[in-house]
Amino acid sequence: MFSDDPSKQSKKLHIKTIDGQDLKRLVEASLTWLRTNQQIVNALNVFPVPDGDTGTNMVLTMQAAYDEISNSGERNLGQMAHAVAHGALMGARGNSGVILSQLWRGFARALDSNPFLNAADLVSALSTARDTAYKGVVRPVEGTILTVAKDIALAAELSLKETDEPYQILENIVSAANESVQRTPELLPVLKDAGVVDSGGKGLFFILEGMVRFINGLSLETSLLSVQPLSSLNLENAIETIEPGQDYEVVIDFRPKSPLDLETFYGDLEQIGTSIQVGEGDGMYRLHIHVPTEKRYEPIDYTMSLGTITKVAIENLLAQMAELENPCGEGHPALAPVEPGQIAVVTVVPGLGLGRVFASLGVAAIVEGGQTMNPSTQEIIHAFENLPTDNIVILPNNKNIYMAATAAAELTVKKVAVVPSRTVPQGLAAMLRLVPDGDFESVVSDMTAALDEVESGEITTATRTVEIDGVQVEEGQVIALHNGKLVYSSPSLEDACLGFLKHAHADHFELITMFYGENLKKLEVDQIADKIRIHYPQQDLEIQEGCQPHYQFIISIE
Repeated sequence: MFSDDPSKQSKKLHIKTIDGQDLKRLVEASLTWLRTNQQIVNALNVFPVPDGDTGTNMVLTMQAAYDEISNSGERNLGQMAHAVAHGALMGARGNSGVILSQLWRGFARALDSNPFLNAADLVSALSTARDTAYKGVVRPVEGTILTVAKDIALAAELSLKETDEPYQILENIVSAANESVQRTPELLPVLKDAGVVDSGGKGLFFILEGMVRFINGLSLETSLLSVQPLSSLNLENAIETIEPGQDYEVVIDFRPKSPLDLETFYGDLEQIGTSIQVGEGDGMYRLHIHVPTEKRYEPIDYTMSLGTITKVAIENLLAQMAELENPCGEGHPALAPVEPGQIAVVTVVPGLGLGRVFASLGVAAIVEGGQTMNPSTQEIIHAFENLPTDNIVILPNNKNIYMAATAAAELTVKKVAVVPSRTVPQGLAAMLRLVPDGDFESVVSDMTAALDEVESGEITTATRTVEIDGVQVEEGQVIALHNGKLVYSSPSLEDACLGFLKHAHADHFELITMFYGENLKKLEVDQIADKIRIHYPQQDLEIQEGCQPHYQFIISIE
C-alpha cells in the first residue's frame, strides 16, 4: 500500500523536515489505521440507540481527505495540507467529522504555503488546529475530541523543548492523546455513567497512532484491540460498506478449545475475507466476516479447527443490499418547483415515506440521511447549488447533521440559513411555516420558532446495556426517546409507545402522528394504533408510512 520500505521507517525519526509527499503517506496511514479500528470507535457510542456512528463518520471524512490528494504529486507541504483540509471539509459527516475537518483546516491555515514542515511548524499547526476546532463549536464541551486536541497541542509544545524532529514529536503526542482519551470520563459524567471513553477523541488517537505506526514500520491492517465485548459488537451497520468481492456475510459463535492467538487468528482470517469483527463474552467468541461466494464455507471450517461451533449464520449480502436500496417501493417524491427569488427548503430525511410527506409540504430538495447515515457537507451543497434561487433554508432534522449543514452554508455564495431542527417532527413543524415568496429573515424566524411547538418521539431497539438519565436499559429492549432524551425502556414495542406518550403528556395535546419504519408490518402497526386509541380517545391519531430504518416509530405530538 505504501511506497516506503518498512525497514527504513525508523530512520525517519531523525528527519528534520517533512514535505507534501511525506504528509500524503501519513494521511493514508492514519486513514488505514482508523478504518482498522472503526468498529472499536463505533462501539463507544454512549446512548443505546442506532447512531451516526463516530468511527464510520470519521473514516468517511478521512477517506474524502485522502481522495483529494491520492493522485497528487505535490511536494509543497502547505499546498498538500490545504488539499487535505478541503477534502475533509467537503466529505465531513456527523459532528465528529466536521470537528475533524476543522482540525485539518486549522492545521493547514498555520502552514500557509510552507514548502516543508519542521518541528516548530508542527507545534504551531497543532495549536492552530485546536483553536480552529474550538471556535467551530458554539458551546464547546470538555471530555470530547476537543479536549484531546487541546492536550495534544500542549504535549507538542512541551516536546519541542526536547527535540527538533517532527516525527519524534508525533510519537510523543500519541502517548498524550491516549492519556487524554482515558481522562475523558472524568470530565464528562455521561461517559463515566456509560463506562466508555469519548469516541471522537479515540478516533483522533487512532489517526495519530496510525501515522506513528507507519513511521515505525508496524502493521496497519490488524487492530491491537480487536476483541470487543460481545454485547457491543455492532454488526447491524457492517452491511453499509460492502466492498467488491464481499458476497456473503458469515457470523459464527464458537468456544475455542485453547486461548486464541489473536495475531495469528486475524492473520488467517484476512486470507479468507474482509470486514472482520470479533466479540468475546464468558469464553464465547463471535466472528463476523465478509467473504466472496467461493469462500463462504471457509470461515466455518477454519473456526471448527479451533474449537466448538455453537451457531452459524450465512446471509447473501447482495440480496440484503437490494432490499435496503428499495425497502419501500419505487419512485421519488415530487418536489416543489422553485422560481428565482423564492425561498427553497432542503431537508435531510431518513425514509422514502417521510420524504413524500416533506415533498407534500413544499420542500425543493431532499438529502437522504439521518441516524447511521449522516450526509456529507458536499452532499448537502449538491442538493441546493443548482436550484434557481439564492434563498435557501436547510432542515437537518438530526442533531448529528447540524454541523455539516452549517459547514455547507458557509461554503456557498448563496444566502443559506440552517433552521436547527433536531428531529423529523420539528422539521415538519417548520415546513408548515414556509412562505416561498415571503421575506427570507421573517420566514426563517417563523420556521425556527415552530420547532418548540411540537413534541418529538423516537422508538427504537437498544444497542447496548446501560443506565442513562435514571433509565435502566437492557440490550435488545425497545426504548423511547422524548425530544432526544431517553425516557422509557420495555421488552414490548406497544408498551414503549404507550410509555412515551404518557411521559410526553400526550393527553394535553390534540394530534398524535406516528410514522412507522421499514421493518414493521402494517398489521402490527394497526394493533398498536388500536391500543393507543383506547388510551387516548380524545386525541386524533394519524398513522403514516415513514419507511425509516432502525426506528420502529417516529412520533409527533401537537
